[in-house]
Amino acid sequence: MSFEAAIARALPGIPRSASPVDQIAYARDLWPRHHLAVTEGRIAEHRPGMIVWPSSAEEVAQVVRFCADEGLPLVPFGAGSGVCGGVLPDERTVVLDLKRLSRRRSLDRQAPSVEVEAGALGIRFEEELNAEGFTLGHFPSSILCSTVGGWVAARSAGQCSGLYGKIEDMVASLECVVGRGEIVRFDRRARGPDLTPLLIGSEGVLGVVTAATLRLHPAPPARAFAAFSFPSVEAGWDAMRAMFQAGLRPAVSRLYDPFDSFMARLGAVRRQRAHAGAADESSEGAAARGHGARGPGAGAAVLRGLLRAPGLLNQIVDGVGSRVLRGATLILIFEGTARASADDLARAAAIAERGGARPLGEEPARHWLAHRYSVSYRQAPVFMAGAFSDTMEVAAPWSRLDGLYRAVRGALGRHVFVMAHLSHAYPDGCSIYFTFAGSAPSVAAAEAKYDAAWRAALDAAIDAGGTLSHHHGVGRSKAPRLGAELGLGVEVIHALRGVFDPAGVMNPGNLLPREAPSAARRPLPPPPAAPVLDGDSMLVHAAGTARLGEIERTLEQRGLTLAIDFGATSPELTLDAWIAAGAPGAPDPWSDPVDHLVAGFTARLASGAELAVRPAPRRAVGPDLFALFLGVGGRVGAITSAHLRVHGASRSRALPTALPRQPSLREDEAAWLDAAVSAARGVR
Repeated sequence: MSFEAAIARALPGIPRSASPVDQIAYARDLWPRHHLAVTEGRIAEHRPGMIVWPSSAEEVAQVVRFCADEGLPLVPFGAGSGVCGGVLPDERTVVLDLKRLSRRRSLDRQAPSVEVEAGALGIRFEEELNAEGFTLGHFPSSILCSTVGGWVAARSAGQCSGLYGKIEDMVASLECVVGRGEIVRFDRRARGPDLTPLLIGSEGVLGVVTAATLRLHPAPPARAFAAFSFPSVEAGWDAMRAMFQAGLRPAVSRLYDPFDSFMARLGAVRRQRAHAGAADESSEGAAARGHGARGPGAGAAVLRGLLRAPGLLNQIVDGVGSRVLRGATLILIFEGTARASADDLARAAAIAERGGARPLGEEPARHWLAHRYSVSYRQAPVFMAGAFSDTMEVAAPWSRLDGLYRAVRGALGRHVFVMAHLSHAYPDGCSIYFTFAGSAPSVAAAEAKYDAAWRAALDAAIDAGGTLSHHHGVGRSKAPRLGAELGLGVEVIHALRGVFDPAGVMNPGNLLPREAPSAARRPLPPPPAAPVLDGDSMLVHAAGTARLGEIERTLEQRGLTLAIDFGATSPELTLDAWIAAGAPGAPDPWSDPVDHLVAGFTARLASGAELAVRPAPRRAVGPDLFALFLGVGGRVGAITSAHLRVHGASRSRALPTALPRQPSLREDEAAWLDAAVSAARGVR
């Protein structure tokens, strides 16, 4: 029986196609490396065998069971806007397009929350919520061409993450199809056990997300806008750090380096002259648009020539310096009531001016908001001009941010022209978003240069203590270096895959490197003998055997605190025992979704193997393995050290919600938890 006939027989009621047009359309996502092949006419590569369009979770389960039984690779597909090579099928692959699962199942006005299916398109979903007086608060630049399921799968961040957090902070529960076609719901629990962090960011290798219950907020009644020019990008991020550590939560805080700021001003002048007013010249737009290159011709030739000497271009920009380029630009937007927004902006302005900033008024921030999505479709002209462009987002604690910025910028700068901005800040660290462009005499040479730039940049990020991804995910582009960041964690994810995808058909080749990470066998450094404070990042590194009271006393000497309610737990409890019990008395994660409890940790599994997850403000490098320890009673292993968030006197404004913090653990969830625990504890 033919491939197509077998699917038709097994899935008679589900629309499907194996037409050449559909095969080409579903052969890739928006990974820029794919675009290089397309410019050479290589569009026939990686065509899937079949595309199917289920309309319900039950139909998704039918497809999963069929693929598991037949050993056919299965790739979940949202809107195809991923940029890391998460989609790369072959002739046996079944692509599962989820866009027919787009219904809003329920809206709870009291929580408030919404249950929506995974195929819901972002912008339409948000507009429907706005009509009801609510917002999700999630605004990725790809909102016009991405889905709810894609956001969850890639651990997405939106442009308003400074107030509402990332997608993982919005999920109250997930409906997934896992295993051999089982439909299961996983609920979020503030104190654990909580399996949702394992599915969020798993990029389709552990199961298929079919629906999510998401936290909502009242649509903001007012906004306050401001922009500032700083003498350097370093001065700008020092001000951002001070704002977030003072408890301020600007919905938008975007800091552009001097060259990026210069390009934005130049673009504004061009728009005024042309009366166009429709393009955004921030780093996501300017480099991708090719600084004016629209296709073949003299301009394209000049662009290609300039980008073939990126070292010289970067040296010129560095030599010109902030003074000539007129500094780095910070855009701030606060949301909420008119009074609260104005008060918070006034506090932020005072911090900025103490940092040497010059106020630029409201217009740059208002303009950015009006054109916030104009950046998502700007790669085509630069590729048409015979060059290439891409972006890379990394993150690190504030104390390591300068080293990360210089290391990655330097590594990229040897191969490509580089710009950067910072667009997702937190009390303990920040993300840096690099935009780069390059050129070479041939497509083969361009691919080699592109690959070399990525290898150098990923190695630099790891060596500088950063995380490889903040919100784009891993895909295939970063998978080869995942072991360098997660070490034994990669083997833990493989073990979890054996539980959630025993047939091994879920998006094979994505996320997980094929080679076992050598870092998994290296012994970890011993835990600190006494708590060690990173004051810049507001993190304290303490051993798992340290008692909470001991850590708190160390912090009190600096005027800081863990902000634990010791009426709910004992100061004599060890850090490991406290985490195993679900961190009772810790700050409510729903109240300030921008913050988090533990930035990084080390653990000794029940097998004796050692696991390390380096501290980072947020990461999008697969499942969040801390979920295997919070509130799980030490069944997977013991926390040997953790980087805990510490707090000063200033606290953020609480975001109220009536969502349950600790829903009961259902029997089916408990069974999946037991299986995940058993698999993880045995990793060696």
